[in-house]
Amino acid sequence: MTRLLGISGALRRGSYNAALLRAATRLMPEDSILEVASIRGIPLYDGDVESQGIPAAVVQLKDAVAAADGVLLVSPEYNNSIPGVFKNTIDWLSRPPADVKRVFSGRPFAVVGASPGGFGTTLAQAAWLPVLRTLGTQAWFGGRLALARAGNAFDESGNLKDAAVEEQLKHFLAGYVAFVRRAPR
Repeated sequence: MTRLLGISGALRRGSYNAALLRAATRLMPEDSILEVASIRGIPLYDGDVESQGIPAAVVQLKDAVAAADGVLLVSPEYNNSIPGVFKNTIDWLSRPPADVKRVFSGRPFAVVGASPGGFGTTLAQAAWLPVLRTLGTQAWFGGRLALARAGNAFDESGNLKDAAVEEQLKHFLAGYVAFVRRAPR
């Protein structure tokens, strides 16, 4: 069984990215599972806080990432880049530096995203690449999903209603899971 961890970088309850992640959980290939983690409760990074000990919410998320075979970041795009709250979460997960190897090194990561705008999340996904490279992950480039005009893809309850997007997501997940299964660990 291949176990992926999905993390939405949005805090808004009605987030298209959270909805995309929920849709992904039901579209996973056979013999794989996508568990959902949250960034809610992760404090702003502060070295003074770190010196008092890593917050429990950070420890819990770090352990979930370290236990996963691969990690799917579902990233909004704010001002043509990575949302601050999501980058803050990854910064916390890299603390202390001695934990980077356990949490990130060699772990397969992929990035998808949804946006109400016309360009999707292409620039945010590109902005993640140097971060993922610095942390030593194995970033997967075999597929892309940068959903534009996401409001048209989901119904008022946040369920994916666009069959073409569903098929694209299913194809993306199949490719990513195959990559994770081939990745040396």
